[in-house]
Amino acid sequence: MYPSQRIQTLFKIEKPIIQGGMVWVSGGKLSAAAANAGCLGLVGAGSMKPELLDHHLKKAISLTENKHAIGVNIPLLYKYVEEQIETSLRNGVRVFFTSAGSPKKYTKYLKEQGATVVHVCASPLLAHKCQDAGVDAVVCEGFEAGGHNGREEITTMCLIPEIKSTISIPIIAAGGIGCARSMAAAFCLGADAVQMGTRFLMTEESSAHDAYKELILNAKAGDTKLMMKKHIPVRLLKNHFFNEVSKLEDRCASKEELIHLLGKGRAKKGMLEGDVDDGELEIGQVSSLMTSIPSTKEMILNIENDYNELIKAFI
Repeated sequence: MYPSQRIQTLFKIEKPIIQGGMVWVSGGKLSAAAANAGCLGLVGAGSMKPELLDHHLKKAISLTENKHAIGVNIPLLYKYVEEQIETSLRNGVRVFFTSAGSPKKYTKYLKEQGATVVHVCASPLLAHKCQDAGVDAVVCEGFEAGGHNGREEITTMCLIPEIKSTISIPIIAAGGIGCARSMAAAFCLGADAVQMGTRFLMTEESSAHDAYKELILNAKAGDTKLMMKKHIPVRLLKNHFFNEVSKLEDRCASKEELIHLLGKGRAKKGMLEGDVDDGELEIGQVSSLMTSIPSTKEMILNIENDYNELIKAFI
């Protein structure tokens, strides 16, 4: 019932659904659960030193028979990038999602190691650069997404069709996708697959703290906003830390002042350790639509069943 099989063929998976590799949330348990549900599971390396990444990759691989469906998401702005790449390769990982940097930097090397490479982009210009760099597919992430976001603020509704009309490699839509209806909409816009972050965060297997998940269950429309564009754009759930960032930005504070407020371990404090007042809480706009915390298997089954019913209604 899916309009394209390109992503399923590329990754040898059953469903055109990618579990986003989020910091402090996407460990081995969640990635394996996604792989077991027929999706592509990504370990989020952004929050991990090489030793911790090694642990979570080994854990993910040990918890699934679909070892080919375990990949890694590596943001290129952190200092451990090259060690993270080598750690992943040593563990037999051959699916790499890269982001927050130039797609040219490591794509050639990874392809030489037999890897499939996908890069995250938030603009048509970067999508073209990704294709020119030789990546196998792109994640086109709209303004609705959580985590590191594009300064251009292009929404998924506008981004996907524009990129679809100008590049030939497969497109994975991300940003604002968390149910069957939004997945179907992404396919109508021209995407070959979808990547979901917030919806996977809100599962039993994610390592997000229960207090953080509970806060998301109570989130309302407008409770997130893209912040820190002078430093690294990130969509935040509103809390005390958000208010402190907002005060700095209202008075046009410098990048250095934002970095000082951010400090070290702010996202870990909020997302993993559960300090929902002073922690940095990265989340997508779709958070206001989250009403449950199912298992990954149950969540995927519900989305697929709803999607099939939705498609039948239009045939």
